Amino acid sequence: MAAKKTTINTLLSSDMSNDTTAHHSPTSLHDSARGSPEPPLDSFHTLVQAINKILGPCNGIDSAGVDVEELKSAMRAFDGPDEEWQKYAFQDYSRPYTRNLVDRGNGKSNLLILVWTPGKASPIHDHANAHCVMRILKGSLTETIYGWPCEGADGLTDCATSPTHPTGHTCSAEPEQLEPHALCNANTEEVAVSLHLYTPPNAARHGCHIFDQRTGKKSKVQQCHFYSELGVKME
Repeated sequence: MAAKKTTINTLLSSDMSNDTTAHHSPTSLHDSARGSPEPPLDSFHTLVQAINKILGPCNGIDSAGVDVEELKSAMRAFDGPDEEWQKYAFQDYSRPYTRNLVDRGNGKSNLLILVWTPGKASPIHDHANAHCVMRILKGSLTETIYGWPCEGADGLTDCATSPTHPTGHTCSAEPEQLEPHALCNANTEEVAVSLHLYTPPNAARHGCHIFDQRTGKKSKVQQCHFYSELGVKME
């Protein structure tokens, strides 16, 4: 009987303890519903947010309500550390560059990070009748702009200019600027990284044209595949 009494007392004591816990009132009516606060956005993701805000929920870059210079200014102002965008910067030395999707914006744009293999270049290409705003994040890129068509030239290279864009440089290209161009990472030791905003994302949807450097002949290629999307490498 003594052993049984001890067991019952123990159970009663446990029940009373549980009852006290169950009826403990929170210090605030909202304590139980309050979640952990979201960490503040870093500089890079603040830039992504700013680009989406400038473009708006319905407008493309070519609408009257969007100022290209405002987009360039936002990209130019970014001064965050490399670590903020590195999760999107996949590199692959087996190809000249990788196209990594950072954000799909409002459905009328693509924001990409391109990682350029040392000493490699893109083909000569157009932008599929889309706007492009570019910011160099790391290293430098030489942009060769081909004056096409041009009178009296035997090939595209006869009317080409090749400015070099250093880290931090921001520029844009409009659909009406028909000259094809190519980008090259002339550094044979280090990768270069660039941020590109395309709107509308015509190349990703429909492909773009590349050009033979000698003859100027164009051919259509598809650009629908990204090397990575939103920080995840695609298989």
